Parts: sequence; structure tokens; C-alpha cells
Amino acid sequence: MKIIRMYPNSKKFLIFICLFTIYYLLFTIPVLAECPPTDYDCQIAELQREYDARKEAHEKNKISLAEFEKELTNINKKLASIEIKLKNLEKEISEREVDLAFQQELLAARVRSFYIKSRQFSPILILLSSHSASELTQELALRQQATNQDRRIITQISQELVSLKNDKETLTKSKSSLSSLKKQVDEQVTFYQGEVEKTEAFFAQILAKQQELQALKAGGFATSVGEVPPADDPASRPDYNPGFSPAFAAFSFGAPHRKGMSQYGAFGRAKAGQSAEEILRAYYGDVRIETRESPATISTTIGTLPFEDNYLKGIAEMPSSWSDEGGYEALKAQAIAARTYALTAGKPICITESCQVYSSSKVANPAASRWHQAVSDTRNKVIVSNQTGNLISSWYASTAGGYILSYSSLGHSTPGFWDTPRGRDGWTDDAWEKKASSPWFYKAWYRKRSGDACGRSHPWLTQEEFSDILNSLLIYKGNSGDVSHLSSLDAKSCFGKDISETWDMGKVREEAGKYGGPISKIDSVSVVYSNDGYTQQVSFGTDKGTKTFSGEDFKYIFNLRAPAAIGLKSSLFNLMKK
Repeated sequence: MKIIRMYPNSKKFLIFICLFTIYYLLFTIPVLAECPPTDYDCQIAELQREYDARKEAHEKNKISLAEFEKELTNINKKLASIEIKLKNLEKEISEREVDLAFQQELLAARVRSFYIKSRQFSPILILLSSHSASELTQELALRQQATNQDRRIITQISQELVSLKNDKETLTKSKSSLSSLKKQVDEQVTFYQGEVEKTEAFFAQILAKQQELQALKAGGFATSVGEVPPADDPASRPDYNPGFSPAFAAFSFGAPHRKGMSQYGAFGRAKAGQSAEEILRAYYGDVRIETRESPATISTTIGTLPFEDNYLKGIAEMPSSWSDEGGYEALKAQAIAARTYALTAGKPICITESCQVYSSSKVANPAASRWHQAVSDTRNKVIVSNQTGNLISSWYASTAGGYILSYSSLGHSTPGFWDTPRGRDGWTDDAWEKKASSPWFYKAWYRKRSGDACGRSHPWLTQEEFSDILNSLLIYKGNSGDVSHLSSLDAKSCFGKDISETWDMGKVREEAGKYGGPISKIDSVSVVYSNDGYTQQVSFGTDKGTKTFSGEDFKYIFNLRAPAAIGLKSSLFNLMKK
């Protein structure tokens, strides 16, 4: 300000220089399609737009809360990076201010000198003082060069002062914008974290109820044969007439857990002449049968019992009557498997099907004499792994549906294979379980463990009911696996699971319209089986075209949405339409 008051002409000159510099900065730098690396205000504005877009998307879809939180975290990281750059810029500006304070003093001196020289300059005096034309020319050139250099220095310093002023203003504005956006982001992160927690808690409650419902439909029956095999249910057979058409049903091949020895498979093999050792090697793989001294007693959940002469004779896992039907070797295989299982199961061992069933009444029951004989004939015999040299964990169940799933336990791995005389060929007709007439080999399930069918007299579904399941599948696949509204409408009345968010059939139809539905008519059903004992794919010819799903997805939604206690017990299943 002091220079301007002393030298009014210089004031006009500096104003001109400043205006020229501003014009240069505003109109000669090209506008870029993206923010330049050092244009932090632009980057902040871009982040603000990104933030607003994420916010709008989130408001439209509350399920994306977790993903939105991640986006906010990313924005925070970017803001932190810009904040660091702004701090560096602030430091740079501070250093430039110190440097330009000195440059400003030089500028004042240059302007003063320029002003004085311009006042003192007289071409006539130079002409008179020159001794020759050459000297005159040289003097004029030197004076012009000095004048031009002064102009350049004055212009350069003036431009740097204008640039410094603009950078300081930009920095102040950027810091303000950054502070404002950081506050918004912090507030929104806090808010949405709360929303995520509430939403996750809400869905966790629904999921827990749905998982319970799934477990009840997928399980819910004794996994071993027991002393008396169950009576076959005519309504569960494929030849049952439900009294309407079209009718649809899902039939399970076997039931959980499908691992280790199949009891009905052992029965079929024994009737075909296989020995107990052959049966055990078939189901447990690389094993041998050894005689090892058994303990005198075993600790159970009902107390300590004599091992061979009480506990094992009371195992109620296979009917003694099978011995009269050519199945004595199956009883011996069961005795060896039960003994080995008990010795590896841990203590105290439970006496329910969660471990293996023990019945004190069977110990002295004359009707169980053949079972007692099988225990005595195999005394101290156990299954030893050739892989480890130790006892195996000898799992078993009633019926696997024709394919035995492999499992690994205590370092031993069992094989996975089609449990038939000739592999997968003839599986549905020649499986050992089928030959032994297992009532669980191929069955449609519609009753709870208690026998209650929740008002249903059979497992067959109407076209409307089956279409509802397929429409639920469309929603499940199209809406990122969301099942929060797809539980059975009978969950509360049949299982006591109140899942209030469940959609009725009308709402399911409406939502399925967004994902290629709604399906109202099913013309055909087809199933593809894998080579490793699973239903790989199911396809449906519908009024909305062919719809194809994985067997796993179908089983999941079927057990979640099917009415009453209707469910699939196995991942190896068939679908029927009639």
C-alpha cells in the first residue's frame, strides 16, 4: 500500500499486471474432463456428488446398508488423503509467503527504480553525451534491455502475488468444504452404523426362526431304524391319488445324514450273502476288523454300565427280527459299528439317537436274543482304519437313498459311492436299500416328528401352491438371496414360529413379476442328478418360459416356503407332476 501511495503511475501498472494475470489464469487454462490431481476443491465436489448418490441409493434400498457403510468408509479415506494434500499445500503457501515477502521488497525497489528511470530518461541528453552513433545505439539498447528486464521481474513477482492470493483463497474454501463434508460423512456413518445394527438384528431374528423351520422340515425323524421299523405311509408313495390334478410332490431319496453304514443297505447286502466284514469294508472304506480288549464299563448319561453285557446288548438300533429274514450278518455289522462308535464318541455317551439309542428293556428281552447273539459273536471286535491304525468314528443311519456320502473323522476318510450292485446304473431299482424294502428310500414327507401333519392328509401340492414356491425362488434368485419375506405361511400354526414379515401368495406373485414371473401354470418338471449323489438341477416348463434352478436352491426355498410340515429330507430328491 505504501508503494501505491508514493507512485500513482505504478499503481495503475500493477493493476494492469494483476488483471492480465487473472485473465491468463481464468481463460487460458483448459477445462479438464476430470479433476486435476491438485484441484482439491474439485475432488471434494466430486466426492460430495458420490456421497449424495450413495445416500440416495441407500434410501431406496435399506438392505444395502452394509455396502453403503463401506462406501462411506472409502469416502473418508479419500477425504483423509485430500486433507493431507491440503496440509502440504498450506505448508507450501506458508513457505511461499515468506519467500514473497522478500520478493515484495525487491518489487518495491524495482518499481521505484523503474519510476525514477522513466522520469530521468531523456533521449536528447543521451544524444548530446554520445561521441558517436554507435555509442548512442549501444546506450539506447542497454537502457531498453534494463527497462525490459525490470518489466519482466515486476510482472513475474506480481503474478506470483496474485497466484499466492488465489491459492490462499482456494485453500480456505477447500478447507471449509472439506470440513463440511467430513462432518456430513461422520454424521451419516454414525447414523448408518446404527441402522445397520438395527437392520442386522431384525434380519437375524427372522433368519434364526427360518433356520429353525428349515431344521424341522429337513430332519424330524429317527435317523436309525430302531427296534421296530416304521409302517409305510401310503400317502407318501408316488402312486397316491390326492384327488386333484395337476398335483406336485417332492420325494426324498433317503434322509440325513447319508454317511457311513446304511442299516437298510447292510440288511440288503446280508440277504445277498455278504459277511459282516464285507459290509463294513463297503461302507467305511480302507478299514480292517480287529479284536481289541473292550473296557469293562462305559460312562453314559444315565450312569456307568457294563460295556459288553449290558450297554451293547441294550443298543436299540436294528431289529432283531432281521435275523429271521436273512439279515444276521447285518446285525453283526451293526454290533461292531456300535461298539466302535461307543469307544470313540467321548464320555459320557448319550443314550438317544443323537449318539446311539440304548434301551434297558432290551437287555433282558427274549425277543432280542438274536441281537444279543450278534453282540456275543463279535465280542471285542472293532473297526480300525488302515490310514491311521486307530479306531474310526463309525457313523451309520437307516437309509441314504442309494448314495453314501463320504466323511472324514479322527483322521479317517470314508468313500462316497452309489450303494448298488452296479454303481449308478440301476440305482433307483437295484439299490441295496431298495432291495431291503426301506420305507425311507423314496418318500414324500409331510408329517412332523410327532406324526402331526398340521391339517394335511398327504404331501401333494396344488398348482397354486407349487407356483408360489417357484415364484419365491424367482424372488430369492433375483433379489440377492433375500428370504426375509419368504417363510411358510403355516410357520406359526404348524411350528409355532411367528415370522411376521412373511408375504402372502398375492404379494409373492407381485414381487416375482420383477424377476421374470409371476408363474401361474407349470406344464412340465424335469430333474438332473449329479454323479456324486445330489440333485444337481431342476427345470420347469411354465407360462413364463422354462425356469431352471440348482437343486440346492430349490431344496432351500422348498423347505422354507412349502405349506405345513411338507419338506425335503435329502439333497438327493425327485419332483413329480401328475
